[in-house]
Amino acid sequence: MHESKVYLVGAGPGDPGLLTIKALHLLEKADVVVYDRLVSDAILDLIPGGVARINVGKAAGRHSMPQEQINDLLVSLAHSRRRVVRLKGGDPFIFGRGSEEALHLHRHGISFEVVPGITAAMACAAYAGVPLTHRGLSRGVRLVTGHFRNDEPIDLDWRALADPDATLVIYMGLANLDRISAGLIAAGLAPVTPALAVQNGTTPAQRRVFSDLRNLPQRVREAGIGAPLLTIIGRTVTLADVLDWYFPDEEFPCAANHRSVCA
Repeated sequence: MHESKVYLVGAGPGDPGLLTIKALHLLEKADVVVYDRLVSDAILDLIPGGVARINVGKAAGRHSMPQEQINDLLVSLAHSRRRVVRLKGGDPFIFGRGSEEALHLHRHGISFEVVPGITAAMACAAYAGVPLTHRGLSRGVRLVTGHFRNDEPIDLDWRALADPDATLVIYMGLANLDRISAGLIAAGLAPVTPALAVQNGTTPAQRRVFSDLRNLPQRVREAGIGAPLLTIIGRTVTLADVLDWYFPDEEFPCAANHRSVCA
């Protein structure tokens, strides 16, 4: 590992078994790990003792460290000639702002390497029993973010997203589910389109809520589902019960909550 290089590493969605071998090797050799809120405790436990850890995690409404300060921190750590791993939930380049950090490092002459991680769309869908594509049901996948600052209007191309032949996956959309549902229906997507919300996907605390597009926001509220949330909309959701394979070990206290909250 080069002393002046920063490694932008994807930690995956939470299950430590989904961490790549390369990511694990880098964690084992790091001098300092800068990590986000969505990196699970089970993955942080893989960091050897004696390795410095810096939590820069952001949560809705409160930031441990603004993004600009995170960028500068990575440059400063690189200049200290320590082995730096920037550990990000999911994949660094899919709604992870990893590209912003890479650009900042580049502008300051810092070498970097990107280690892809398994993004939540793939992993949480699989652990919920939902194939993102399936012959005759879905011939494409679209990934969008449902998180918008303050109360800004959702700037999405609803007409393009309202495609009955594709699976739509929405990251971080909990606060805007009502507007997302209404926008898709107004653009022509059938209100009865199958929909699924997954909280804490791939972890022992995983919970699923099934509904149709029109009623999904209400069902999520009734079930008390919270963040981190991934929403999947499309015909492949109908396969979830048949393909439901994930049964967390009963030794975990939240294991009983992984099953569907409503049918």
